[in-house]
Amino acid sequence: MFWGNQGRVPDTRCDHIRLAPFFYFTVFLNEFRMPEEKLSTTTLLSILNSIAPFAMAEPWDNVGLMVGNPDQQVTGILIALDPTEALLHEALSQNLNTILTHHPLIFHPLKNIPGNTPIGRLLKTALSHDLALIACHTNLDLAPFGVSNALAEKLGLRDTRPLNGPETAGSGQTTGFGKIGHLPAPLPAGQFLNLLLTALAASGLQLAGALPEIIHTVALCGGSGSDLAETAWNMGAQVYITGEVKHSVARWAEAAGFCVIDAGHYPTENLIVPTLAEILKKSCAARGFTPIITIAKQDNPLQWLVLDDNNPAPINGIRGRYKIEM
Repeated sequence: MFWGNQGRVPDTRCDHIRLAPFFYFTVFLNEFRMPEEKLSTTTLLSILNSIAPFAMAEPWDNVGLMVGNPDQQVTGILIALDPTEALLHEALSQNLNTILTHHPLIFHPLKNIPGNTPIGRLLKTALSHDLALIACHTNLDLAPFGVSNALAEKLGLRDTRPLNGPETAGSGQTTGFGKIGHLPAPLPAGQFLNLLLTALAASGLQLAGALPEIIHTVALCGGSGSDLAETAWNMGAQVYITGEVKHSVARWAEAAGFCVIDAGHYPTENLIVPTLAEILKKSCAARGFTPIITIAKQDNPLQWLVLDDNNPAPINGIRGRYKIEM
């Protein structure tokens, strides 16, 4: 390699002297470069607010930071549907100090906090280990990508609009509780029920009213959406799916001949967890943050106990031909 004039042998000693200032200046910059900004709980709350504004939550709801130091740096985020003791221990085992759930840890005002109660143990564990617990509840229900939208996408519904919200008043917005839309093609009832069970990874369904032979228009609301059943009927739905159906609503559906399906609170809402994790990752990255974001290992707290003619032996002390389905 030639350094200047053709054929000249370089003077390595002189070249070293000429390069030395550049070398030491580079070392200086690397040594004293400003550290990268860390994600704080406050900044995370700001990002979540841009995704699903806390101000959208219902007045009776409790969202945002439940427990924790707003100035604390986030070591990692564990996302789940419900705040449980097992969830806190899962976060601690992975060195994640921030927990994001759909359901809030503190829903009703607390008059006292006995340490031997479930809420008391949860708060004690969270506070003693500097955990931050954040909830996105009805603000996440009302977000355009929210709980009901996740269920609608899983079923492949098209041309969806909210059951209850600004869109129903003709504003053109897409926020509101529940969704109504159309399947890509009409399905026989049996195929539709199989589609629903597969989408929810559910063990069973409860139905009230008359199930149509062919289903095309579907309304739904993840979680406790019993009060929207009549709205779904008035908007032309053939079936309405939700997570909890009140007894009085089931009787109304029976009398109206309208099919209402109780698919379970956990199955109809848990679909939002991976969706929220993905959107949060992208939103953090857009601000220059790459926190660890993990989906928790949670199961439906309710089990199905069903008649099983092939198993007459008692299970869990229950005598009779039953089996427990997870």
